[in-house]
Amino acid sequence: MTTQNSTADADRALKAKHRAMWAQGDYPSVASEVIPELGAVLVEACDVRPGQRVLDVGAGSGNAAIPAALAGADVVASDLTPELFEAGRRVAAEQGAQLTWQEADAEALPFGDAEFDTVLSCVGVMFAPHHRQAAGEMVRVCRPGGTIGLLSWTPQGFIGRMFAAMKPYAPPPPPGAQPPPLWGDEDHVRGLLGDRVTDVRAERRTVRIDLFPTPEAFRDYFKERYGPTISVYKNIAGEPDRAAALDRDLAALARDGNLAAGQDGTVMEWEYLLVTARRAG
Repeated sequence: MTTQNSTADADRALKAKHRAMWAQGDYPSVASEVIPELGAVLVEACDVRPGQRVLDVGAGSGNAAIPAALAGADVVASDLTPELFEAGRRVAAEQGAQLTWQEADAEALPFGDAEFDTVLSCVGVMFAPHHRQAAGEMVRVCRPGGTIGLLSWTPQGFIGRMFAAMKPYAPPPPPGAQPPPLWGDEDHVRGLLGDRVTDVRAERRTVRIDLFPTPEAFRDYFKERYGPTISVYKNIAGEPDRAAALDRDLAALARDGNLAAGQDGTVMEWEYLLVTARRAG
């Protein structure tokens, strides 16, 4: 019993840390300014239709949930960090979308079995620390024959390489936690879903990013607004030499990925994996 209590306490502490990480900065602006189209890409891939009941896991400020609602679905946007919902509600109201916002842990979803026609996540569930638990929950709440849709950054793509660049400066991950970009590996996702799904379709795509005038502008934007980057810098706050090294590493990453080298602006292609599947009967 003591071991079980200790494990539960550690899990609660980890989730509290994750919630705080995403609440800092301004992730809604990252979603709306840097990758505004990705949610709609996932909704289209899942063929969301009017009258369907849809769950967005790790919804953030509704990058996928709002397009699903605008498609006519009955949508629940769930996230561990409800602080992100305020921005989502504002955007939904501006666009005339009606949906439900609910705080929820992706690894212990507060919904019944087979409750949704479509369960999707756009660069959201990939940040749950225990991948198998989160995948199992997505499958559990999807009805037999329903659709599961995932859009995740790949390990070899820009965001995957950004996490690799930040890793030496970050605290060690907690026991059992897996790297988020593994959700962008097709074999990993197929292994997580297993024989509980059929008709798996996986495609690697890229999204064009041309918001940042310079590599340094990209770095400074993420230092100010993106929770994981902010947390890494906080971890080395008392080490100016290491902070300067990370500054150089992140700018170099964007410079290496710049397709417009020698021209004005910084243009990058960020790779993601788009997966859809059917819940087996």
